[in-house]
Amino acid sequence: MVTVHADDHRQPRYDFDRHAPQYRDNFDAITTDMHRRCPLAWSPTYGGHWVAAGSREVFSLARSENVSSDHDPNGERRGYRGITIPFPETGNAIRNGILEMDPPEQRLWRQALNPYLSPAAVQRWVPFVDEVVRASLDDRIESGRIDFVDDLANIVPAVLTLAMLGIPLRKWQLYCEPAHASVYTPPNSPDIERVRRQHEAMGLDLLINLTEVRENPRPGIIEALTRLELDGTAPPDIELLGMLGLLIGGGFDTTTALTAHALEWLSDHPDQRAIMSTEREVLLNSATEEFLRYFTPAPGDGRTIAADCEYAGIRLEEGERLWLSWAMANRDPELFPDPNTLDLDRKGNRHFSFGLGVHRCIGSNVARTVFKRMLVAVLDRLPDFRCDPGGAVHYDTIGVIQGMRHLPATFTPGRRLGPGLDETLETLQLLCDENRLAEPVTVRRDGADL
Repeated sequence: MVTVHADDHRQPRYDFDRHAPQYRDNFDAITTDMHRRCPLAWSPTYGGHWVAAGSREVFSLARSENVSSDHDPNGERRGYRGITIPFPETGNAIRNGILEMDPPEQRLWRQALNPYLSPAAVQRWVPFVDEVVRASLDDRIESGRIDFVDDLANIVPAVLTLAMLGIPLRKWQLYCEPAHASVYTPPNSPDIERVRRQHEAMGLDLLINLTEVRENPRPGIIEALTRLELDGTAPPDIELLGMLGLLIGGGFDTTTALTAHALEWLSDHPDQRAIMSTEREVLLNSATEEFLRYFTPAPGDGRTIAADCEYAGIRLEEGERLWLSWAMANRDPELFPDPNTLDLDRKGNRHFSFGLGVHRCIGSNVARTVFKRMLVAVLDRLPDFRCDPGGAVHYDTIGVIQGMRHLPATFTPGRRLGPGLDETLETLQLLCDENRLAEPVTVRRDGADL
């Protein structure tokens, strides 16, 4: 509902709650309404904040110097609260890595990560990814049954992320469950204490790995962070843990969500799946971008207005909070013709799913590569898969990640091509160690030779 209060600059108002359970089902209708009536509006929810829904509004505000991503938990600067709306009651003492930093600080951290996450750096890992995908499918292919989330899309991003960080691959389960459950478990859930304990165990192991790598360096992003200096001073461990937590959360859950939704959609549209499979050389890239646009795994980010300013006649005041909805901008008919239709061959798809400006997702190359390798392998080895609508479990809310917990499917059984996941990870760990696969691309340019 849109309301206007003549004596208040915070207008028009729109009662917008992206965490509400019904938001996922009503997303198209809410988005269409906001685009038509108020692409920038004030929502009274969560203490009040602006919501940018239109593509023009999101594009301009995301790149504005008057908007800040800074999280200042110790009140050393201006006390801003980073990218999370509502602000979390617990765990708010740790910044969410570079997503909660402004330049020039953000730029220095990003430069340290670029040699590990650039297109050339990620391309080196394709044979490694293919082996993890192959082993994951081999563990299920003779049975004719698979859960695309539990048995594939959770596993591959998790294993690759740990490999790139320099954490032992066998620990992927220690990290995988809390990385996902901390997003989909509501604060009032009876499972919340169990999830918190898992998250604490993950954090402790991260700290142990950080200490080990500092004392006995081994290749990976953790090593790069232990060598990082800002103005001649090493960042405190709590900042390093925040950065590692961001890489794990971004590396795990978003790619899982994208893959699960794409496979569910292809199962529901078998004619499009057939076209996707037979014309993959032409469609793979455009289809990947369209799945990203349509499903937008990370629906948006919060910001803080850093200076009094005006946008399209609306006054924004310093300290006010702002939600940039990548997902809603991705459905703007001014930019995307027929935006609520998924078109595998969509042209000129300049979607917002990886964000914009200095905070554009640094892991976008990883996400695209892993998604494509999983999708192609499923089309090749499980060509007649059918997802079970009754067994599919979507996240209760899509306020943080538009994810899925389960996606069971059946298919005509096939034959194994090699050893299962556990044995494969042992072999891949030896190769990582012996060949120093996790070195930056500036040191090692050749790919994994398996």
